[in-house]
Amino acid sequence: MSVTATAPDQTSLEKRGPDGAPERAGRLKALLTHPLGRKLVPLTVLAAVLVPIAAGLWGSGAWPGALTHDVKEPLDSLNQWIIDNRDTHPLFLYFLLHFSNTATDAINAVYNVLDALGWIGVTATAVLFAWRAGGLGRAGLKVAGITLGAFVVCGLLGMWDPTMITLALMVVAVAVSAVIGALLGLAAGLSERFNRMLRPVLDTMQVMPAFSYLLPMALIFGPGTPAALFSTIIYAVPPMTRLTALGLRGADPAVLEASSSLGASFWQRLRTARVPLARKQMLLGLNQTIMMALSMVVIASIVGAGGLGEEVFTALSTTDVGKALAAGLPIVLIAVWLDRTTGAAGERFGATSAAEATGARRLLHGWRAWTLVTAGAVVATVAGRLAGATLWPEAWVYEVSTPVNKVQEWITDNLYQDVPVLGGTKVWADHITEWMLNPLRDGLLNAPWWLLLLLVAVLALLVGTWGTALTAVLSMSAVGVLGVWPKTLDTLSQVLVGLALTLVLGFAIGVLAARVGWVERRLRLVLDVLQTLPQFVYLIPVVALMGVGRVAAITAAVAYALPAVVRITTQGIKEVDPAALEAARSMGASGAQQLRQVQLPLARPALLVAVNQGVVLVLAVVVVGGLVGGGALGYDVVFGLARGELGVGLVAGTAIVCLGLVLDRVTQPTAATRKEG
Repeated sequence: MSVTATAPDQTSLEKRGPDGAPERAGRLKALLTHPLGRKLVPLTVLAAVLVPIAAGLWGSGAWPGALTHDVKEPLDSLNQWIIDNRDTHPLFLYFLLHFSNTATDAINAVYNVLDALGWIGVTATAVLFAWRAGGLGRAGLKVAGITLGAFVVCGLLGMWDPTMITLALMVVAVAVSAVIGALLGLAAGLSERFNRMLRPVLDTMQVMPAFSYLLPMALIFGPGTPAALFSTIIYAVPPMTRLTALGLRGADPAVLEASSSLGASFWQRLRTARVPLARKQMLLGLNQTIMMALSMVVIASIVGAGGLGEEVFTALSTTDVGKALAAGLPIVLIAVWLDRTTGAAGERFGATSAAEATGARRLLHGWRAWTLVTAGAVVATVAGRLAGATLWPEAWVYEVSTPVNKVQEWITDNLYQDVPVLGGTKVWADHITEWMLNPLRDGLLNAPWWLLLLLVAVLALLVGTWGTALTAVLSMSAVGVLGVWPKTLDTLSQVLVGLALTLVLGFAIGVLAARVGWVERRLRLVLDVLQTLPQFVYLIPVVALMGVGRVAAITAAVAYALPAVVRITTQGIKEVDPAALEAARSMGASGAQQLRQVQLPLARPALLVAVNQGVVLVLAVVVVGGLVGGGALGYDVVFGLARGELGVGLVAGTAIVCLGLVLDRVTQPTAATRKEG
């Protein structure tokens, strides 16, 4: 009895000690055992030791000059050496020159085939293949109609030949990317070790902006078609690899087990079970590879790829919105055609084969249908050549640049400024610049360099691991070492403003679409189209509305990233457990309370993914915005490529890659989850 009465008193005395030491020890223990405490306390101790030393040695202003290393001069020297030795050195004569010549020959061969088919043959072939891919029903007719419209509009806009050049480059790039991606995906799907090795490489490749791929290829092969082709191939390989591996690894174990029980060898199981089961995922990978290749082929016009991208690039360089639109519209239509055709072919797997194999439609199924398509294409080609219709008739070309430029002049005169109540697009751009961009950029530029590194470390550690934080800090430090600290912070300020606008709009629209059915249905088609468009295309309407400058680049970035954020947000909100929502309703929660206290917290993983995708996509277009006055790193890349000063371009490109890694690591919570799991 006495023991029972004494024990609580002793505990109480320990908690209320006169010096408070036991109580502080308890708090410290609780802090150290908390998940955040386990990360932040060691980081705080490390920062308390390292920051005073670093500030004492190198100061507390911008990135210290003593830690900067000039690599532009060696890179320019390397570029000059390559130019001087490209025709004589054995490395080029017996190795790289073969790649370059093979690439050029392959593209020329495809272009010559398209030229030989003539506009009637090309259009008929594309329409028939789209019809076959879409099936014999309404879906097939719809895809065939889209294809016919796309090619006819390309001709009417006077862009037939640039379209054929772009298609020739696309055919070669997609074919090589698909083969390489399928082989890598096959290896990753069959080997867990190879899959673990490949995954971080693919992760890094997919956060790198398209600009980053152009510079190394331009350095090795020089500006021209080979550099554009190899950049496109490397850029387009990851989705095919990922989805092939995913399809193979996700094969139904019961089917594989049944195949093994029948005595099938490894290769027989692969050929008759794994690959057929993965066909749908592989076709989805092909779809994504095609869309990424189109996006890169257009951007690769900066290194001399030619085609539609060059038409847009030339027009944007002179702010000729009419010509840019005339070249941009075919890019949009080709993107829609390719997306719809491959998408329709993917939807038919397993759903239509049985239906088409019965009745009269059997004659139009399988090899019979392909024979019919081929015969139709040959007949159309022969008929076109007999009629002398090889080039698109000049009389059928409609000049749209002049009326478009007049509309753009009207926009400049009436919507640019002095618009009652609204102000105008120039006023909005000025406000965004004065209220958001300049203060944020100046704040970043004036912040101590070590403080920014510490902030990066804290953010990366909060969402990931010590390895994540180290990668982010080293990447951020690299831009300082390269001597582009101010330009990187300028680009970062544009990305942060673009990301903030994207998230505000994306979350609002996504939540609305998730809660109101008809809004989601109306948005679905718009988002489908927007997600197929290459990055380059978004610059055209933005320049028409706002002129050139940083805000134009940010606006294009927001438009490019918005569809992905809206989709992920909508999906995340809709997938919230209905039982949790029902429980909230039964307790009398209003719609706003359900959203704030149930849906948003439960959709947090999806919202974090939306943030990560938003930041990667915004960065991709902000750097492309260097073409329309975005300045900073994007301008250096364009300047380096256009003037042949690859040292400047390569340094800026490397800084863009580092910035992409930083932004990905501080917004990528899955890495922490995977590691901790």
